[in-house]
Amino acid sequence: MAKPLGPYSPIVRAGDWLVVSGQVGLLEGKIVPGGVGAETKQALANAEALLTAEGATLADVVKTTVFLRHMRDFPIMNEAYAEVFGEHRPARSTVAVVELPLVALVEIELWAYMG
Repeated sequence: MAKPLGPYSPIVRAGDWLVVSGQVGLLEGKIVPGGVGAETKQALANAEALLTAEGATLADVVKTTVFLRHMRDFPIMNEAYAEVFGEHRPARSTVAVVELPLVALVEIELWAYMG
């Protein structure tokens, strides 16, 4: 797992909840090539690895927030997101932002319930 880019925890347990800090498409210290679709899949893989370390899976995710640099990338992100989550459909918000860490195109945070 990648070291956080700042003074925060990548995942925190709060009772029956796991909160995963925003994940970008980082692999081996670099943003993955291939654009927003590839970055979405990698960001979710990074989040999944954090969940797995705490005994959870993506099926436990109840809420995500997706940050996009460009709202025009919404359809591409949405397709990659759906591929990863399959039939599971957590609640989700998607917002456009001016900039993301490491010049990423997408960042995803999520909440999982372990109750």
